[in-house]
Amino acid sequence: MRNKAIKIILAVLILSTGLLFTGCGNGNYAETGSLIISADEALSMAEESGWLMLDAQKKTSFEKEHLSGAVNIERAEITVKTPVPNSLAPGNLIAEVAGNAGLTAESNVIIYDDNNNMDSGRLAWTLMIYGHNGQIKIVSGGLAALKNEGAEIVAGAMSASKASYTTGPPNPDMITGKNEILNWLNNPSENIVILDVRSDEEYNNGTIPGAVHIDYLENNFNDGTYKSIQHIKIMYKEAGIMPEDTVIMFCKSSIRAAQTYAALYNAGYRNLRIYDGAWLEWSADSNLPVFKPVVPGQVQLQVEDAS
Repeated sequence: MRNKAIKIILAVLILSTGLLFTGCGNGNYAETGSLIISADEALSMAEESGWLMLDAQKKTSFEKEHLSGAVNIERAEITVKTPVPNSLAPGNLIAEVAGNAGLTAESNVIIYDDNNNMDSGRLAWTLMIYGHNGQIKIVSGGLAALKNEGAEIVAGAMSASKASYTTGPPNPDMITGKNEILNWLNNPSENIVILDVRSDEEYNNGTIPGAVHIDYLENNFNDGTYKSIQHIKIMYKEAGIMPEDTVIMFCKSSIRAAQTYAALYNAGYRNLRIYDGAWLEWSADSNLPVFKPVVPGQVQLQVEDAS
């Protein structure tokens, strides 16, 4: 009888332990670590055939210094000025620019920048939204991290053999507009989070009502490299942003938002959208609501028009 009781207790303990570990596992996170790599990993991969180093610096910066063998696509080539500056360029333009840099839709690319990971994030998001088939990796810490790992740095203009690049239609699940956001504000859902990634000063001067505020720089360590996956998970979960949520992120023109997109994607979040019109579009429309948080010197919360 005693042995039978012991067996029952052991079975309960094993079952409880299994449930405990299940509860503390990956939960609703998708695959993690699939987008961002270290500079050391990038250099090792670059030595293998089948990987193209893609520089997201401004052309003037690229010509001063870049990784040997890299090709350049700068922000100005993948954005347009309407309806607001830094808007996503149409697919035919992206296809031309990528082809001129020697990419095909099957190219495996490693992207780096010199701008807090934001331009590499934006370029990666742009390729992803148009259905790039090859693998895409972002170098954590960009050019500075590569130099610290002893990368060969050269100067000069880009030299690339043109290729044929094909884009698909933009993925509607990766982007959103002001009308959709306004609809969500009028019909709130606990599983939709609007994320403002601008600076404290910008946020305090006005934001989209209900937006959670996490400065995109919080995704980085002081040396400019991305924080670890565990750091990112903890930070966003503490802010109430769960992996099953639909996260709509924006900044002034959604370049910084793409850096946050990359951080969250790499941490296993998948329901991610960028509000591409961003604060430039929202604040220009006097019919749209604006929330101004309480800051020192203010006496009350206020929600007002964007004018």
